[in-house]
Amino acid sequence: MSLKPTRSKRMAGLGTSLVLLAGLLTGCAGDSGKETIRFTFSKREAIPYMTQLVADYNSSQDRTEVVLDTSGVDVVSASFVRGNPPDIALANYNMETSRFVQRGALSDLSTTDAASRIREDLQPLMDQYGTYPGRTSALPYSIMASSVIYNKKIFAAHGIGVPKTWSELIAACEALKAAGVTPFYATWKDDWTIGQGWFDYSVGGQVDTIEFFKKLTEQGTEVGAESEVSFRKDFEQPVGKMLELAKNYVNKDAASRGYGDGNLAFAQGNAAMYLQGPWAFSEIAKTAPDLDLGTFPLPVTDDPEDLRVRVNVDLAAWIPEASKHKEAARDFLEYLYRPENIDAYNTSQLGFTPTTDAVRVADPRTEGMAEYYEEGKVYQGPSVLVPRTIPVFNYTQAVVLGADPASTLSTLDADWARLAFRQ
Repeated sequence: MSLKPTRSKRMAGLGTSLVLLAGLLTGCAGDSGKETIRFTFSKREAIPYMTQLVADYNSSQDRTEVVLDTSGVDVVSASFVRGNPPDIALANYNMETSRFVQRGALSDLSTTDAASRIREDLQPLMDQYGTYPGRTSALPYSIMASSVIYNKKIFAAHGIGVPKTWSELIAACEALKAAGVTPFYATWKDDWTIGQGWFDYSVGGQVDTIEFFKKLTEQGTEVGAESEVSFRKDFEQPVGKMLELAKNYVNKDAASRGYGDGNLAFAQGNAAMYLQGPWAFSEIAKTAPDLDLGTFPLPVTDDPEDLRVRVNVDLAAWIPEASKHKEAARDFLEYLYRPENIDAYNTSQLGFTPTTDAVRVADPRTEGMAEYYEEGKVYQGPSVLVPRTIPVFNYTQAVVLGADPASTLSTLDADWARLAFRQ
């Protein structure tokens, strides 16, 4: 005798389940009486923090229920295509987000209180990805700055001060090398560590990257040996300085070391400096929680006034035009931007707050970047401004492993011109 239920019994059971589920969902909505909005958040390391902040908001009022969505950027992009985007988002601001901005898919936030408190000098970091006429499509929420991480104990033991010029940096490297200390720990195995650190710091310290990419975009298909600006012409000198450091002052096994290896080795005191962002601090602390670390901008000229720190808009807030709950989303946005909330978030993530009333950074590991950030002495890393279809990380890795820099930069020019032609 078969133990399988008949088709009619299965359908009846399914129908009962659906009715029960519908009743439960209706009951939940009816009991709360709140308008539900979907909030997309893209920074995985900060999900526990944001989960608590959302819970605090939900319990603080009886009008809106915020549902946290951490499904990721690909899901969000697909939701725009389906016409069902999140009601509000805090997400990394990059080339991918620029598509929503330039197509007018994001609503205007210029009349919010949050917008009135954003530092004006940070606007170029937002505009570099495009704008939409008459709109403030997104607001920066967290600025992540990165520079040289250094071991204060090693510097002090060898009488080395924080270098502010290229000559001082080379002198420091020579002194460390003579004492048997590896100046920089490098992780060539992971190409992104070269692109976001070595390449970005070297180029950004000499080239006005936003102006460079603006001109590059204007030139379009004409980028090349004869154009006003080009990767070959403008990047060759800073890349040369990057290679001077890479060839003379790094660990001998750099080609086989990855990001995880670098965090462990640096925590163990195997080098004096490390070109990583603040996200590395938590990894280093797993091995050496009491290690005394600091930061400073990589000097690549002999003028201290040229010192800058690399920044990117780690998170920006936006509300889609297609949201059916814009007013509720704007109320939650204002809550996110309350000084006590936005400052606390950035403190927890070692980020910088982009508002005019922000509290000064107090963490000793990042205070070496604070004065530069506060004075607007920042640059956007060139690797972030290159479209993802161009493998800039692969190219920078090839260069530190021995590829001809001039030829590689010429390839970058050709890639840019081809992409401009296709677009």
